[in-house]
Amino acid sequence: MGKLAAMSRIALLAGLLIFAAAPAQAQVQVIQLAAPDAFSTPGRDTGLPADLWQGTPVETARAVLPLLASKPLSPAAASLARRVLATGARGPDGSARDEALSGARASALIALGDVGAAARILDRAPGVDRNAALAQAAAETALLAGDAARACSIAQGLSNGRGDAYWLRLRAFCQVEAGQTAQAQLTFDLAQAQARDAVYGRLMAARLSGAAPGAASLRNGLDLALSKSLKLDTTAAKPGPAVAAALSGAEPLPPKFDTSLIDGQIGGLGQAVVSGLPPETGVSALIAAAADSTDPKAKPRLQAAAVLLAALANDLPGPDRARVSAFATPEGKAPAGRNLALEAAADSRRIGEAALLALWTCADAGAAGPALGDRVRIVRTLIRVGLADDARLFVLEGLAGLK
Repeated sequence: MGKLAAMSRIALLAGLLIFAAAPAQAQVQVIQLAAPDAFSTPGRDTGLPADLWQGTPVETARAVLPLLASKPLSPAAASLARRVLATGARGPDGSARDEALSGARASALIALGDVGAAARILDRAPGVDRNAALAQAAAETALLAGDAARACSIAQGLSNGRGDAYWLRLRAFCQVEAGQTAQAQLTFDLAQAQARDAVYGRLMAARLSGAAPGAASLRNGLDLALSKSLKLDTTAAKPGPAVAAALSGAEPLPPKFDTSLIDGQIGGLGQAVVSGLPPETGVSALIAAAADSTDPKAKPRLQAAAVLLAALANDLPGPDRARVSAFATPEGKAPAGRNLALEAAADSRRIGEAALLALWTCADAGAAGPALGDRVRIVRTLIRVGLADDARLFVLEGLAGLK
């Protein structure tokens, strides 16, 4: 009986322990993790907020990011683009699992010379084996890092878009590096038939036949890899932004502008912008001087400088507003609908959307930067959404361009 009683007590105790543990088990909750989006992985610390993309239409991002990867930007615009695209923040609604958008983000950063940020984003990006845009960005970062084997592995593992010109060119390079000369020649012919590239054609033909290759080319990662494979002198070639960044190994720095040509005429206000917002008294004096000038050559230059600097001000005094409104500074070239969207983004403090719309206008304008009227609107918008440092760069760039 004693033994049976002891066993019964043990069984009862075990039952009580199971019963006591049951509520804890019942409280376990399964947390649904948010799907990764195209912007949540940071490329570097930019100082921008976690709600950067709040309210931004994903359609705007899909329209603008490919332009930033394919069109030249002015130094101020490139700096703004690098900053917003490298920021790790929850993306616009609809950007979850958008592998093409993630690829466009990384490709734009590569083209703008922020290869390190692109590489950090791509290290955590799913879908490299499925999406051609994402895979191309990953292959380019590998080539820029000197890891041709990694780039060739990406090309081999890609399941979609393998017939695009970029992948044919890369596979031809990989095949010749692996000693598969006949296959490489066939792939090279297919690539050139689809989209002829004279520079790549010259380098690849030399790699296949041993003919004289000519000068090295550093337009992109594939050119760099080919030039190195041919043992060409890469120091004599002018590198594109991505290659220059990869070769230097340094993080991109904000651009610097020489405003000395205009500074003597505007009372040193350009130099004042370098360290912060210009003094209101100085801007008022410039506005008055621009309004009163009778020199037909100096007057347009003074008025342009005054409008640029006035865009940085929180609010101009009444007399200054009256004078500026009479200036003959021409309107910009951006379409009215985009300007309307830019104003709306500024009104609602939608930082990311405002930056993308401004960069859209900059991409249309090219390396010289936006027209003065567009530049003034961009500066004013960036100030309103809290991007004062970026706004100052646009002002300095504009002042440096006044001859």
